[in-house]
Amino acid sequence: MLKLDKIMQFFFVQDYRHNYRYFSSEPVHQIKADFSRLKKIWEIAKEKLMLLPQKILVQEQAFEKIIKTEQHEIRIYYSGRLGKKRMNVKFYFFLQKQRTKHIILLIGETFLLPISGFMAIFPGPNVFFGVLALIMITHWQSLRGINKLLKKEYLFIPSPTLKEWEQAIKEKKEGDFIRILEKIEKDHNIPNIQKILLK
Repeated sequence: MLKLDKIMQFFFVQDYRHNYRYFSSEPVHQIKADFSRLKKIWEIAKEKLMLLPQKILVQEQAFEKIIKTEQHEIRIYYSGRLGKKRMNVKFYFFLQKQRTKHIILLIGETFLLPISGFMAIFPGPNVFFGVLALIMITHWQSLRGINKLLKKEYLFIPSPTLKEWEQAIKEKKEGDFIRILEKIEKDHNIPNIQKILLK
């Protein structure tokens, strides 16, 4: 557990639309859910869930990773364009917004779950039910992570490459986007950073 905490890096940075994204340096992984009786449904559902946009998956899984960490202080890389006190406030409100969003999503998905059960009358595996169930598990785990993250302290670490990126999007220097993103990917070892911050 401690070894995982030491190498885990989290990021809080704007994408090209100026929306803040929270993610970790670890690549996206398939959600763990295995029920032997419904194995075919879960396998298809997992594949379909992986088709969600990368920027959504990495954020959900970054929230989920907080559940397992024992660190009291979470290290978060950011651009450094704002002071640490202001960034603390911005991150707190970001988490509150995400918490509210996840609660609303879970309520909506709970109402959809019985409807998805009726799809079982159609031939073949009930993939709609499987995907919805996995999305609910993902959102529930994320909500747990957000709640735990709200109780932690944050150490914001400025990154020159993240600062260069945010400056480029502020000044709309689109010709520099790919070059800077490749630099961020190399400096922080983040695979597919373009799918998180650009697409």
